Amino acid sequence: MTVDTHLHWAQADGSPDSALWRSEAAVPVPKRVRLIDDTTPADVAYKLACEGTALLWQGDFQNARHLLQALMRRLDRQPRGRNGAGKDAAELTAGDAFNKHRQAQAHRARVLGALLIPFNADHTVPLRRGPDVQQACLEAYGPGTEPYVATLRELLGLVGAHEWRKKGVDIPALKGRIHAHYGVFSPVRGEYVDLVAKAPLPAGVTTAFDIGTGTGVLAAVLAKRGIAKVIATDQDPRALACASANVNRLGLGASVTVLEADLFPEGTAKLIVCNPPWVPARPSSPIEYAVYDPDSRMLRGFLSGLAGHLADGGEGWLILSDLAEHLGLRTRAELQGWIDGGGLKVVGRLDARPHHPKASDPNDPLHRARAAEVTSLWRLAAVR
Repeated sequence: MTVDTHLHWAQADGSPDSALWRSEAAVPVPKRVRLIDDTTPADVAYKLACEGTALLWQGDFQNARHLLQALMRRLDRQPRGRNGAGKDAAELTAGDAFNKHRQAQAHRARVLGALLIPFNADHTVPLRRGPDVQQACLEAYGPGTEPYVATLRELLGLVGAHEWRKKGVDIPALKGRIHAHYGVFSPVRGEYVDLVAKAPLPAGVTTAFDIGTGTGVLAAVLAKRGIAKVIATDQDPRALACASANVNRLGLGASVTVLEADLFPEGTAKLIVCNPPWVPARPSSPIEYAVYDPDSRMLRGFLSGLAGHLADGGEGWLILSDLAEHLGLRTRAELQGWIDGGGLKVVGRLDARPHHPKASDPNDPLHRARAAEVTSLWRLAAVR
C-alpha cells in the first residue's frame, strides 16, 4: 500500500490543491480539511477541530495565533475535576492521574494541531504578516524541496526551540552554556548534571562512555573533570550533531568523541554513564523520546550490557528519577531485579531533590508524584 505524504483540499472555487504534509509528531495526513480565515468564529473552529477536521488557515498570520489562543481557552474551560469513573481528582491513584494526564495531553494536541499553516518551499510563510521563520524551519526540517503544510502549534515549537538554541542553558559545572537543537532534550533539570559533576570518580579512570548523550552535557562534564577520553554515543542524528557542536564550542573536542551507536560502543571503560528516559511510557513526539522509554527498553538494555563493558574496578553511573515509581509505572523491586540480573551490585548512591517549577506546583496534575520525586545517581559495579 502506498502511503500518501501530501495533504489534499479543495480551494474556494472547488479546484483541487495539495502540498507536502510535515509532522514532527508523526501525525497522519488529515483526511478532512476546511479552509478558514479571519472571518471564521472561534466556536466554529473549535467544533470542527474537536470533530477531527483540519483547518487550513488562509488569513492574517497573527490572527491565526489569536485563534490558537482561543482554542486553548476553550480547552482550559473543560472540567478537570472528575474522570470517567466519577472520581474526584484527589481520589485518583498516581497511575490513574498519569493516564488521565496523558489522555488530556493527547486530546489537547489533537485539537490544537488541527490549525494548519501553509509554507513555501523555502520555508517562508505566504500569509499576511507572516513572520520570518526560515532559520527555525531549516534547523528542524532541513532544506525544503516543495511547498508544504504544518500545524501552527508545531511551527511555534520550532521557533521556541530556535530561540532556546541561540540562548542556551547555563551549566555551572561547565562554566559555559549548552545549546539544544530541535528535537534534543535541553538539560534544564540541573540536578542530574550536578550529581555527575560531584560523584567520586573511580580510581585511575582515563576513559569514560556516555550512553545516550543527547546534548553532550554529561560527556562535557566528564571531560571537564579531567577524564582524557570520553566516548559519547547516541542513535539520533540530531543528538549527534547537537553533542558535537556543544563539545566543540566548549573546546572539548580533543577529549570527547561523538559516535553513533545503540547504547554501548566497542571496548571497555573504567566509567560508563547513562541518563536514560525516566518514565516507561510511549512517546508521542520526537522530544518525548528523552522523557519516555517504552517498556524501559533503554534502561534495561544499559543494565543488561553494562558489566560486559566495564573495565576492572570500573563503575557504571545510572542517573534515574524515581518518578515512575511514584506513578506506579515501575517498582523499586523491578529496578533492583534488573540490576541483579545484569550481574551488577550497588556500591553507592547519591540523591538530589528536583527544583524545577512543577515540583512545587499544587495545580500540576501529577503534583503528588512530583513532590515526592528524587533523582539518584546509582553507582554500580560488576559482580566478579
